Order: sequence, then C-alpha cells, then structure tokens
Amino acid sequence: MAAFASAAATRLCDPMLPDLARHFGGSAAEVAWAVSGYAVAYGCLQVIFGPLGDRLGKYRLIALCTLACVPGSLLAAMASSLHGLIAARMLTGVTAAGIIPLAMAWIGDTVPYEQRQSTLARFLIGQVLGVVGGQFIGGIFADTLGWRWAFGAMALLYLAVGVGVLAQSRLQSRLQAGLGQGAAAGTGPGAAPSDMLGQIRTVWQTPWARTILAVVFTEGALIFGALAFVPSHVHNRFGLTLSAAGGLMACFGVGGLSYVLFARHFVQRLGEIGLAKLGGGALCLAWLTLMWAPSWGWTLPACYLSGVGYYALHNTLQTNATQMAPSVRGTAVSLFASSFFLGQSVGVSLAALAIARLGPLSPFVVSAVLTPALALLFARLLRQRHAPTQQLV
Repeated sequence: MAAFASAAATRLCDPMLPDLARHFGGSAAEVAWAVSGYAVAYGCLQVIFGPLGDRLGKYRLIALCTLACVPGSLLAAMASSLHGLIAARMLTGVTAAGIIPLAMAWIGDTVPYEQRQSTLARFLIGQVLGVVGGQFIGGIFADTLGWRWAFGAMALLYLAVGVGVLAQSRLQSRLQAGLGQGAAAGTGPGAAPSDMLGQIRTVWQTPWARTILAVVFTEGALIFGALAFVPSHVHNRFGLTLSAAGGLMACFGVGGLSYVLFARHFVQRLGEIGLAKLGGGALCLAWLTLMWAPSWGWTLPACYLSGVGYYALHNTLQTNATQMAPSVRGTAVSLFASSFFLGQSVGVSLAALAIARLGPLSPFVVSAVLTPALALLFARLLRQRHAPTQQLV
C-alpha cells in the first residue's frame, strides 16, 4: 500500500498537465516540472535514505517516510502559483524517497536470491496499481472537482497507509526483540563501512553496480519521457477528456499485472536475458502502435504492451540491484532508485522540449528506437556476467 501511494504520487500530474497549463498560464515545458520536479527530489534524496535504512532499520523508516508525505500533498492542494506547486511536489518527492527502495532492500535482506525476482514481481503489484491509480486519480479530479482535490486525496491516503505501516513496524520490532535477532541479513557488524560516504563508495567501486546504475538511468529517461505524455497525446489527438485519457493508462497497469501474475513462469522459461529482450521488444512495438494509431482504440493494446515490456525489463534490473552490493543493500538499492528517478526527470524534461521543437510524436520515436537497443545491450552484459559461472558448471 505504501508503494501504491508513492507510485500514484509519481504519475498523479501526468493527465493534469493540460489543465495546469491553462490554470497557471504556463507552457508544456514549464508545467512538466510538476512531474520532473518530484522525480528530481525523489532521486536526489535516495543517497540519504539508503544509508539511514542500513543503520536505523528499513521497515520503521518506510513508515516515517509515508507519514511525512502528508504535508507536501496538502501544500500542493493549496498552491497559489506554479512555482508553489512545483515546490510542494518536490517536498513530497523528498519525503517519499525512502518508501519503495527501502522496501526492495528489506525484501533483499529477507528473501533468498533464487526467489527474489518472483517476490519483487509480487511487490510490483502495488507500484503497478499506483501508476495506473495516480494517472486515473489525476484525470478524474481534473475533470470533476478540480486538480487540487487530487492532492487532498493523496494526503488522506498517505496518512492512512502511514499509520498502518507504523503499527506493523512496531510489531516487527517486538518480534525481532523477542527472537533476539540483530540487524538484517547482509548488514552485520564489519560487513560494510559505517559512514554514509563509505557506504556509497562501496557501491560505486563495484563495476557491475556502476553498469546497473547507468542502464536504469537510461531506462527511466527513455520510457518515462514517452509515458508521461501518453495522456496528453491521446487528449490532443483524439479529443478524449483528461479522465478518459488517464483511464486508458489502466491498460499499462493490466500489462504490468499480466507480467506479475506470470512472473515465475517467465523467469523459469526465459531467464533474465530473455526477460530483458522481451521488455525491449514489447516497448518498441507499443510506441510504434501508439504513433501509427488511426483511432484512440489502438491506445489500449499499446499501453498494455508498454506495461508488459516495462515491468519485464525493470523487474530484471531490480533483482540485480538487490544483489549488486549485499553488505550495503539499502544504500545500493537507494542509489538504483536515485538513478532511475533522475533518469525520469531528465527524460520528461527533454521530451517536453522535443515536443515543442520537433512535434508531439518525437518522444515516442526516440523511445521506440533506443529502448530495444538498451535492452539488447543489457542482455549481452548479463550473458557476459553469467558466462564464467556457466563455464564452471
């Protein structure tokens, strides 16, 4: 539920962009900062929450981060200027930064690697539904009560979920104390540096970690630079309402859920290399379908394919991220999330500029060409990494 709230806030403003531009009198590039500003703040703060989670306990910190998202959401609901809205969104991004990556790191601490990809896939259900729910909530409120109410609804959601997670974290603490358990697996005494810079250095000095961080940054820029403008594209090209355009993105979630439900089967049949290729191919076909769609109905299979492709590729990256530096897992996964969301921010900003100069289809063209190329490169790197193990076997 906390992952749902975090993901919903990330995509909440996508269908609002035309309405925000009219309300504040800003350009597409200016109002796009309501999306990318959140991602910038979210990404930059990962380097703080990761080490804190390794030191103070990941589960409790998730609860506190969720509750801390309430003030930023309320300030966004009351914003009187575009700059005020962007500032409130950035504040929410700061406080939400610890939720999903610390949850992934906690799963990495408690679930064996052989079961981790399917477990992370089930955890993705909250994120998938959050992406869809955020875009739908943003669109439905923009078309009815007004965009401010969407942020008010998010504040209530954060409050309710935060209280629940805090209660669960206290139960976890009591159970650990009763069993006499210490720190989570992978973070025992002497396993890693105790200072923040030392923990970050441990991750950065690992070649495979640098590779994963570079790939996920590029993935975020390419995929979300296009995905953020799908509702606006459908609204402007086919004349659908903002709520209907946002609702079409439910197919993105359905595609993601399709992957999640059959993740164990996909992992067994295709392996990590095959999943990376599947993700790149499905995303390429999705963007091509969206560009050549003669009617809005074609958006449904396009969004479905984008959901399958994105989660097949990203789940593979996530699984590798949880194992790229086990001794500082919270720091490693947080840096992974930081790279991903900074990539999103860069991608959305560049896509907005590309739309203004090259036309509304430009983000989809770029993503259709470069995303499968990135997936093939990552698959090749995975094959090279696994080759020594296969030779020994």
